[in-house]
Amino acid sequence: MKKLNHTKVALFAGATALMSLTPNIHAQSSVDALLNKLEQKGILTVDEAKELKAENETNSIADFNAAMNSRFPMPDWVTGYKLSGDFRGRAEEFTSDNPSFADRMRFRYRIRAGLAVELKDNLEVGFRVTSGDTVGGFGTSTGNPLSNNSTFQDDFTKKFLFIDAAYGKWTAINNDDWVLSATFGKMDNPFQLTPMVFDSDLTPEGAALQTTYNINDKNSITFIGAGFVLDEEKANARDPIMYGGQVVWKAKWTPRLESSAGIAAFDIVNRDQLTTANVPYVNQGNTRTTSTTASLLVYNYNPIVADASVTYKLDSFPLYPTAFPIKFAAEYMNNPGAPSGNEGYWGGVTFGQAGHKHGWDISYRYEYLEADAWYDQMVDDDNGAYYKNAPVGALAAGAFSGTSYGWFAGTNIKGHLIKADYSITDGLTFTFTCFINDLINQTPGGVAEPQNHAVHAMADLTWKF
Repeated sequence: MKKLNHTKVALFAGATALMSLTPNIHAQSSVDALLNKLEQKGILTVDEAKELKAENETNSIADFNAAMNSRFPMPDWVTGYKLSGDFRGRAEEFTSDNPSFADRMRFRYRIRAGLAVELKDNLEVGFRVTSGDTVGGFGTSTGNPLSNNSTFQDDFTKKFLFIDAAYGKWTAINNDDWVLSATFGKMDNPFQLTPMVFDSDLTPEGAALQTTYNINDKNSITFIGAGFVLDEEKANARDPIMYGGQVVWKAKWTPRLESSAGIAAFDIVNRDQLTTANVPYVNQGNTRTTSTTASLLVYNYNPIVADASVTYKLDSFPLYPTAFPIKFAAEYMNNPGAPSGNEGYWGGVTFGQAGHKHGWDISYRYEYLEADAWYDQMVDDDNGAYYKNAPVGALAAGAFSGTSYGWFAGTNIKGHLIKADYSITDGLTFTFTCFINDLINQTPGGVAEPQNHAVHAMADLTWKF
């Protein structure tokens, strides 16, 4: 760390010494608050404050590990713990121009808590539990793969907790030039793609290999490969499996200018086993056979996805506490497994970045995702429109519970996303999200869908730890 002048060191050391007399659980937040104040007063620069916060966090983690070991003795090969999680409260509203649509508002929450245990020889074991509603038609033991939200309903009924992640990880190489790791189990998605391709709550099950090569101090390349099981079939050996690979190049051209570019390819084998009877039918949009028992996917799903972004940082911006990033990004997808309706793309811009106290961001995105660009059960379940009639496959899945219409997310969607975040503190963030969408194909399954315009708005408060 670069040297601070003697006055700054004395001031910081004296204040932190006084704070050390308080319980340790409060000490870290107190020191961070002090550093923020010194930065605001101009006593410390932004870089100096960041460096001191990093040192404080490292010491706090060491204290936490020592306390855990004293209270819960573990084998010698356990070297550390990391506890993390969040709570989110949400109010959301669905509206449509169609008079048949019942405008509605609901309230939901999400709670997640996880523990990662570090072992000698670069090994790690982790798990995370989450809230969530069950998936219709799959009993009370199956949670929604695309959502960790629990809905306020049913006379204060007790809610469910599910396994959100459970994995083992080995980082075989970790030096200045290379990082190589392998993960097995139920994990956070290793692919670096947006919710147009994978919903942010999706935690796939299988194995993944990740490696990063640092070409120099300004350029790096990351390779990702994975195989994920989509279902286990008892009657035959043809389990549906998703394979994928991705290459991402990141560059830091100057302290102000950064860029990223990537290309990925995926393939789902044995897709004929992914019927509406075998796996949850949450999103919709794909072309399916007409059936009253179990609709089948008509086409293959083996898309190629390309993405790129450029970020430029201004030295300052009104009402923003640090250097101000402006990010332009885009993503394109094409599925050669379908003869038409097989493209998806989005483009957008983000101003600022939330996540630290008084940080904020505002973003806009336009997305166009055709019906068979990708398997509809993978994509964002908040991005939807109104169906006046039941889509093909819905009745076979029992998705409409006796009705013939409803709001559904998935593919076959075009529209706008407006989002804003404001971090009230380092651990508390307010988020507003608004999707304004229509169907692309106005006659899915040969049935006209007039007035399918819909708005989905969400207001969130998220506490993280």
